[in-house]
Amino acid sequence: MLIDGSKIADFCQILREGGQKVVFTNGCFDILHAGHVRYLKRARSFGDCLVLGLNSDASVRSIKGPARPINCQEDRAEVADALECVDYVVIFDEPTAEALITKVHPDVYVKGGDYTLETLPEGQIVQKYGGKVELVNLVEGRSTTNIIRKIQAGDSNG
Repeated sequence: MLIDGSKIADFCQILREGGQKVVFTNGCFDILHAGHVRYLKRARSFGDCLVLGLNSDASVRSIKGPARPINCQEDRAEVADALECVDYVVIFDEPTAEALITKVHPDVYVKGGDYTLETLPEGQIVQKYGGKVELVNLVEGRSTTNIIRKIQAGDSNG
């Protein structure tokens, strides 16, 4: 379900009051691939509901460059929302999820193992209020950037 960013704080508070353990992760999720799906399933396993913060098109461009995203935010949100492991999707405009983290106030914040607590300002916010941060291993060789490179090179090997 797509949730408006202005309503996400109240929405997550209701979930917690209902006894739900709220898990949050965020990212661009531009061309969804098996690495994304495995990551999101793993993230969901840390709690009762998974809130996915999805970078807006403008945010993706500021992070990845003018040729991105490949898929617009509406399509990326629809695809992510169709996954059984993703309960809620919220689109955000900032390059990091710090402001969104303060609204969602997750019990668990999940990011890929390519981050550390020192390079993850959102994780420090979560830890300050007593939340937990989980860094999970990524699937080696699986990335949207690699997929784009393979398409550009005409490489059909999976």
